[in-house]
Amino acid sequence: MGIVKIDDELHEEARLASAVMCRSINAQAEFWMKIGMLAEANPTLSFTEIVSMQREAAGRRASDLAAA
Repeated sequence: MGIVKIDDELHEEARLASAVMCRSINAQAEFWMKIGMLAEANPTLSFTEIVSMQREAAGRRASDLAAA
């Protein structure tokens, strides 16, 4: 874990989005970074497809934990 320096304007955008999405500012920034990373790695996928893929993966992790 570390500190990431971001522009004040981007920080304000993250703050506003985090309030709407009921996330912390850090969680919102992490979400944007993860989605951006996945979008760069999978340029043919839409945002909706990327989010669906992540939801499916999270569901598998949750069911794996429940089975343990």
